[in-house]
Amino acid sequence: MTSPVWHPFTQHGLGEPIPLVSHAECAALFTADGGRIVDAISSWWVTTHGHGHPRIMAAIAEQATKLDQIIFAGWTHEPAETLARALVTLMPPPLAHVFFSDSGSTSVEVALKMALGFWANGAGPRHRILVMEHSYHGDTIGAMSVGARGVFNQPYAPLLFDVGTVPFPEAGREQATLDALEAHCRQMPAAFIVEPLILGAGGMRTYSPATLARMHAICRRHDVLFIADEVMTAWGRTGTLLACEQAGIVPDILCLSKGLTGGSLPLAVTLATRPIFEAHRSGDRARMFFHSSSYTANPIACAAANANLAIWRDEPVLERIADLGQRQQARLDRIARHASVRGARRLGTIAAFEIDGGTASYLSAVAPRLMGFCRDRGILLRPLGNTVYVMPPYCIDDADLDAIYGAVEAFLA
Repeated sequence: MTSPVWHPFTQHGLGEPIPLVSHAECAALFTADGGRIVDAISSWWVTTHGHGHPRIMAAIAEQATKLDQIIFAGWTHEPAETLARALVTLMPPPLAHVFFSDSGSTSVEVALKMALGFWANGAGPRHRILVMEHSYHGDTIGAMSVGARGVFNQPYAPLLFDVGTVPFPEAGREQATLDALEAHCRQMPAAFIVEPLILGAGGMRTYSPATLARMHAICRRHDVLFIADEVMTAWGRTGTLLACEQAGIVPDILCLSKGLTGGSLPLAVTLATRPIFEAHRSGDRARMFFHSSSYTANPIACAAANANLAIWRDEPVLERIADLGQRQQARLDRIARHASVRGARRLGTIAAFEIDGGTASYLSAVAPRLMGFCRDRGILLRPLGNTVYVMPPYCIDDADLDAIYGAVEAFLA
């Protein structure tokens, strides 16, 4: 019987197999037919400590017996209050206010609306948003608008608003990016949104902390709000809790999701500085922040996030991340010697490289070939065009790392 499910980023017309996963543990998924699959991409970058982490699962089970859901407009609950206070303590000042939403895309939508509202309620409206070439911030309308134009969003172009774009800071050509940002900032835009240090869906392209710091300084100099989309880069993926730490900067607005709950449940937050909050606080109800969703700050998801933060407080997470990074590097160095591999790079626990002979397009034939090859060998890998990346949960062992890189090497051979 044909399934009625319409899967994301899936061309059902190709008839590719869609495995049925029954359960998961640590870095492995188990299929209904008894197969074991190594999760080489943390189930689309969300699973940090590993699938089914006992502390997170226990927190979910306990909260489910107390309060499942409540409207968050004008009401509150203990898991959200605890989480907000913990986040403000954990994140760098002056990020003092926490707005809850459901996903990375919605956290970006919230950030954009906060930025526009700040100017509309303060020094006068500013409407233009600046973005970086090749960026990706999600699939809702605002998030698509601030992402790269291409195959992801071409059918929806009439819905997207215009933005100012600066070139990606390629190594050795960073000054062109800085000069373009400076020129755009002279036109008094509302905000500049970036993925710090590494672009995710844009091909795992990396740039230096020094460049990130200089871009932040330009925005500061011109009074342009700086939005850091750390939906993928936070929670240790780049080697530090936040990627922005490595540049020594604090954004005006910070977007977090994915690893916020350890990857167990959907939840997102957008953190903002006090001036942005105060621009919306008034005796005039027309100046409130007009954004919500039905499941804003779901109590069970907040409980999972609180358990994740407890893991970060109580366990040596950064040491595990550093160890995983080094173990990945040894395997990446070996695979980088292959004649078809170029651009091998690693940032924290993210390893990536390109395979020659394939186009850089997301629709490159390399991606489905490698994905199917690895699936048949018990590996979940999902290349971005001809860009191969490995981003496993932090608990992965050497045997599973060897299986991942061994499958890729077999494909290259």
